[in-house]
This record gives sequence, C-alpha cells and structure tokens, in this order.
Amino acid sequence: MFESVVNKVRYLREQQLMSKAELARKAGISALTVDRVERGKDCRMDTKRKIILALGFQLSDKDKVFPEE
Repeated sequence: MFESVVNKVRYLREQQLMSKAELARKAGISALTVDRVERGKDCRMDTKRKIILALGFQLSDKDKVFPEE
C-alpha cells in the first residue's frame, strides 16, 4: 500500500539519524505527536513551528519540512 508524503518530517529526522523520541525532546512535544505528524495527521501551527526549529531549520524554511502548506 502506497502512502502519499504529506510532509518531510520523517525523512529529515532520519537523515539526521535522530529518533522520534529525540526529535520530540528537542521540540518539546510527545513522541506520539511526532508519530502522528509523520503519518500526515493534522497538528497545530505551534507544533509545526517546534518541529521545524528542532530539525535545525529556520521558520522561513517551513516549505522544506511541510511542502504542502
């Protein structure tokens, strides 16, 4: 079953050899939230902001993490 890519969070996290738990800790969110976001579920703008920064991007680079926005 092919799942369309809604965002690049999982890809970018794995490129940095970062676990879900590590990203969650850096972003100040739960690992469950990271999992939901990676599966393309909706989340708050604040959560997206935290993930973008935790992955080492600037907020102006949001399209590199969440291209469908």
